Amino acid sequence: MRRYPVNRVDRRNTVFEEEIVMSVQIGSVAPDFEVETTEGPIKFHDWIGDSWCVLFSHPKDFTPVCTTELGYMAKIKPEFEARNCKIIGLSVDPVGSHKEWSKDIEETQGTAPNYPMIGDPELKVAKLFGMLPASAGDTSEGRTPVDNQTVRNVYVIAPDKSVKLMISYPMSTGRNFDEILRVLDSIQLTAKHQVATPVNWNSGDDVIIVPAVSDEDAKKKFPDGWEAPKPYLRIVPQPGS
Repeated sequence: MRRYPVNRVDRRNTVFEEEIVMSVQIGSVAPDFEVETTEGPIKFHDWIGDSWCVLFSHPKDFTPVCTTELGYMAKIKPEFEARNCKIIGLSVDPVGSHKEWSKDIEETQGTAPNYPMIGDPELKVAKLFGMLPASAGDTSEGRTPVDNQTVRNVYVIAPDKSVKLMISYPMSTGRNFDEILRVLDSIQLTAKHQVATPVNWNSGDDVIIVPAVSDEDAKKKFPDGWEAPKPYLRIVPQPGS
């Protein structure tokens, strides 16, 4: 989250400085931070390294929907690893609480979290990403899941640390991490081949040449040509499929 000083004028025509807080957006650089996790201290950007990253957040430990999500994410971790993508969770509670919660997750879901979980008892990381306002205070103690209901996001972060995806979910709806894998496939395909993916696309389906690629350059990249029901809609088989 970045703060920008802006000059304002009050009713007495007095100039004063006010801060406008800019939250994380697609295309912006993900905030960097140093934090304790269930697997030890990390500096976020260094931890990501040259990998992709999925960060997903939770409003509170020992909540029912999140319990199912954490267990499922552990089961499909190899799918993310195959895509050079690291997983990290965040919950607005201390690391010690996360470790206790992990026992329940393993007991009920069959798999304990096998990726780091960020402890955010002072709400610092949640605020950095704009999931909680500055007025939320500086402690998780005494806060309920409803107080933290906006801490329920998924971010996909590229190796250059830019944010490529943001999805917010209500507390009552379990997240679809198979969909996150699908989106990750699409984002990585675009990064490599300058193609976009159409509605309901799945890996192996036809794709669309992005508008930034001219027809002249497209002929070099796709020498077999493309189908074009409209000049701006150029459809080709998925590269590498």
